[in-house]
Amino acid sequence: MFGRTKTSGKTSTTAAATTDHEVREGAKGRPTPKRREAEQRNRRPLGSPARAAAVRPGASKEEKKAAREAERKVFAEERALQRQALVTGDERYLPVRDKGVAKRFTRDYVDARRNAGELFIPVAMVILLSSLIPVAVVVRASLVALYALVLWVIVDSFLLRRKLNRITVDRFGDKATGCATYGMMRALQIRRTRLPKPQVKRGEFPV
Repeated sequence: MFGRTKTSGKTSTTAAATTDHEVREGAKGRPTPKRREAEQRNRRPLGSPARAAAVRPGASKEEKKAAREAERKVFAEERALQRQALVTGDERYLPVRDKGVAKRFTRDYVDARRNAGELFIPVAMVILLSSLIPVAVVVRASLVALYALVLWVIVDSFLLRRKLNRITVDRFGDKATGCATYGMMRALQIRRTRLPKPQVKRGEFPV
């Protein structure tokens, strides 16, 4: 009798636990996987399909070598397209930092104006060379000219950044984030060294 009661009690407890497991909200209904199995399942190869083949478990040395060669070829083609886009302005292959209509507008606006920053290096070189002349008046004049040039660049860059910020926010809204600083840094570069290459002439401001 006592044995039957214990068995009945165990059966009831097991049934209650099973019922509780079934009705419990969010239950997995399966055993928790081991840590090693979870890590293997969550591991995802990064990069191109060729890279995925290179790191595929069980791949032979020949397969891995061929996959790496294919990956290098793909990367070389992408770099070639990107270099060409930096010259032609092809939006499809530009680096992420240069993509978007807001960035394109900013580049065109900067390239269409005459910026004090692009004159800084050549003018500063002339001033520094002239300061080597062992004449006190020339040296003082060179220093004054250099300080005036630096001040001009700072003021021009500040005004450009403020104007770009106002124009791009009005036109592009949230897409204009970072455009003002992007344009100001571009204006500090010599025109022929800018990347992407200028696509407009002086005075051809974007509409």
